[in-house]
Amino acid sequence: MRIKDPELPEDITPRDLPGGARNELKTLSKENAERVARHLAMAARTLDEDPELAHEHAQAAVRHAGRVAIARETLAITAYTVGDFALALRELRTHRRITGRDDLIALIVDSERGLGRPERALEEGRAVDRATLPTPVRVELAIAMSGARLDLGETQLALVELDIPELDPDRAFEWSPGLFAARATVLEDLGLADEAADWRRRAEIAADALGHSVDEDEFDVIEIDDAHSEELEGEAADDAAAVIGAASDAQPAAAAAEDPAAPSAEYNEPVAEPEEPVAAADETFTVEDEVAEILAEIDAEPVDAEPDDADAEPDEHEDADAAIETEPDADAAPETAQQTSSDGAPSPRKDDGEGRPDGALF
Repeated sequence: MRIKDPELPEDITPRDLPGGARNELKTLSKENAERVARHLAMAARTLDEDPELAHEHAQAAVRHAGRVAIARETLAITAYTVGDFALALRELRTHRRITGRDDLIALIVDSERGLGRPERALEEGRAVDRATLPTPVRVELAIAMSGARLDLGETQLALVELDIPELDPDRAFEWSPGLFAARATVLEDLGLADEAADWRRRAEIAADALGHSVDEDEFDVIEIDDAHSEELEGEAADDAAAVIGAASDAQPAAAAAEDPAAPSAEYNEPVAEPEEPVAAADETFTVEDEVAEILAEIDAEPVDAEPDDADAEPDEHEDADAAIETEPDADAAPETAQQTSSDGAPSPRKDDGEGRPDGALF
């Protein structure tokens, strides 16, 4: 006899089912996939308000898609909710065979407990490698295993089952309210009322914290990020100024290294500075003064004196040489021509300030 499917409201559509779940229905025909999707969406919508109706929609989905994992999972959850633990256990094991995953191991343990088999529940839980489980699944398994210990009267071991790394009293995660509440229950069975009340209070605070809207959380994060960014920008500006200052200080040193006239950093000996213009002028004055004295001695001799032929010739040559050597200076630099002082000595000639080689007359 064919079982009639529960009616589907017109406002329920396949789009009401999450995209990941809809992807699992691609192996079905289009018409069947849409029908199954609507039943699954309706089961999710009515699970809290009307578990029996949700269970009927889940059964209808499995009838039309018995080999789809999401349909089996939904039926296992609705069966567990209405207390049909045998059906729940059967569907959970079928789901594990189809997917090869242990994501619903906590429900398997609890279903065994619901059937009155806590020892079997502990065996199911110990058979799974907890390190391979997602964190929320691992926490749910710890809670289920703690419940199995309570069923056996092993209260202290029940508390040990809850001593897991995810038990952080100062931080709230999606699994924290249930984990805190389970610990409070065990502490009450141990007669530790004060500690139990403290953990119960923490469970309520965690539930309230997780109930905050996403917009408020994002707003808080944005405020923190903005302040942190301003701090980082200030530090970056200081670092950039330090780098620019270091580069400015390094430029004169680099220019000095490129200048051939600059002293080499390899030697520390002082470099002789060019002679001062005054020193050059003094040296010129001394040489010209000496020449003037020679010329004065020649001019002092009597003109009408008849020197010897041997002596006269050198004197004429000296006069000619002196005249030849003095003429270029007068022609080359008329503005600096020598002037004779009252004592007959030429005044110092203005030069360009460069030093002259030793022994040069002009």
